[in-house]
Amino acid sequence: MKFDEKFFIKTLKELLDIDSVTGQYHELQDYLVKEANSLGFKATTLKKGGVLIDLGGKGEGRVISAHGDTIGLMVRHINSDGTIKVCPVGGLHAHNSDSENIRIHTRSGKVITGALQRKLSSVHVTPDKAWEALPSFEENIVAVVDSEVKNAEDVRKLGIEVGDYIALDHRFKYENGYIKSRFIDDKAQVAILLEILRDMKKEKKTPAKKTYFLIPFHEEIGFGGSWLPDNVAEFLAVDIACIGPEQTSDERKVSIFFKDTRAPYNFDMTRDLEKKAKKAKVDFVPDIFTPHYGTDADTSLVAGYDIRHAAIGPGTRATHGYERTHIDAIRDTYSLVLAYMFD
Repeated sequence: MKFDEKFFIKTLKELLDIDSVTGQYHELQDYLVKEANSLGFKATTLKKGGVLIDLGGKGEGRVISAHGDTIGLMVRHINSDGTIKVCPVGGLHAHNSDSENIRIHTRSGKVITGALQRKLSSVHVTPDKAWEALPSFEENIVAVVDSEVKNAEDVRKLGIEVGDYIALDHRFKYENGYIKSRFIDDKAQVAILLEILRDMKKEKKTPAKKTYFLIPFHEEIGFGGSWLPDNVAEFLAVDIACIGPEQTSDERKVSIFFKDTRAPYNFDMTRDLEKKAKKAKVDFVPDIFTPHYGTDADTSLVAGYDIRHAAIGPGTRATHGYERTHIDAIRDTYSLVLAYMFD
């Protein structure tokens, strides 16, 4: 099985074009089920939102997971001047959102475009003290809609109401091998799993052990891995490896996670992944992620499952902002997932 860069980029762009803020899962869920079924794999959905794909194999089960939800916003309040107060869904910070274009998804299905801006947004007529204040969803960031509105009633006439989801533009770019976009976390890893499905069908391969791909839609709020199918012994989360001070993570390599904010990953499983990576000649680094990181593999243990757990992923800059990784790290992540599945 060989990584197909063109297919990956095409698939990633399709996934990014489908808004899926945590809890807003229906469109992406339908897309994933359709893709899996078209390749001959049985895909079922979770009541809370999520997709489970049966890859076949025998013996104790393995789950390989990449989450389909992203960080985003929700309409918190419609202000009297026609602007909209917003609140974050997942770990989205105001300083990473100021001046972004947005899409507001109304209850009726209509999508209203707009932007996030400062309440006092024109530097020429804003006092220095107000302009220099840190961005805050509570204090000085509002959503403005691309429509003629003067008051709250005008906004509601568009179909916008408290509780509507707001998605940010991904601004995807692929240049010189570098992928720049919002929501590389975790749609790049979902695209990797979809490529593996395509390659399995093409080469008629079956995993060494019973294997499922799980695409949850609640990772960004902490319970994506809280349900697993029966007879599962191992959980491999495929997520982003954050780049920062004292991190070994590299934009051009895959990381094997040894610990995150909550706890160490399973001793036996992480060492086995290292061995498989070396055998497959995958360019990897070991790393630890604190103080603000966790994966769906963690939440499966918190939920009470008696399993081994581990996590891997491509080195990624500016996580939960305008993220960046390299196709080499994606390729190595693909190769390590294959080594885990088929070795």
